[in-house]
Amino acid sequence: KSVGEVMAVGRKFEEAFQKALRMVDETVIGFDAYVKEVNDEDLKEPTDKRMFVLAAALRIGYSVDKLYDLTKIDRWFLQKMKNIVDYNTFLQKVAQADLTKAMLLRAKQIGFSDKQIAVAVKSTELAIRKQRKDFDISPFVKQIDTVAAEWPASTNYLYLTYNANSHDLTFKEEHTMVIGSGVYRIGSSVEFDWCAVGCLRELRKLNRKTIMVNY
Repeated sequence: KSVGEVMAVGRKFEEAFQKALRMVDETVIGFDAYVKEVNDEDLKEPTDKRMFVLAAALRIGYSVDKLYDLTKIDRWFLQKMKNIVDYNTFLQKVAQADLTKAMLLRAKQIGFSDKQIAVAVKSTELAIRKQRKDFDISPFVKQIDTVAAEWPASTNYLYLTYNANSHDLTFKEEHTMVIGSGVYRIGSSVEFDWCAVGCLRELRKLNRKTIMVNY
């Protein structure tokens, strides 16, 4: 019954998974263990909300093996999901003032948004963002070669990740940023993407360097 998909890119499964969840619904902060109640029957049936039941089950102590028996989701994925829930539980025991650079970096590397961290440590998104900036924690731009290295890649998918220590590209010249239309949902279609592409083409005619950012 699925009607779509999201594409999230990261260097860890946890990072990509949490990005993907936030793309599906702007009210979702990540792999949130407080959205749904635990129900074994809901765990057996694959639905669009099952991952939140799964998160709740991990929070109250369901083992990876028990969840595998109920969901038949590979244990590798379940363990990665458990990593997220376990770290959220850890953050809930830490006050914002006690957050270290290593703690904050670890959270970002497994896909936590600033808002998600703020909820865990009972702070605000703005305060966490400022603290992260003070610690000089920022994402790096990495590049996906879309032609499998068969010839030089002139068009590239770029993504942001905290699991790196250098940029694949540098932006030494001034660029014009075009904001993309976000994820597809029922009622949206390719014409929204075409608006962004049309904008890029016109800017190129004006000899402007461009970069498109899709949330």
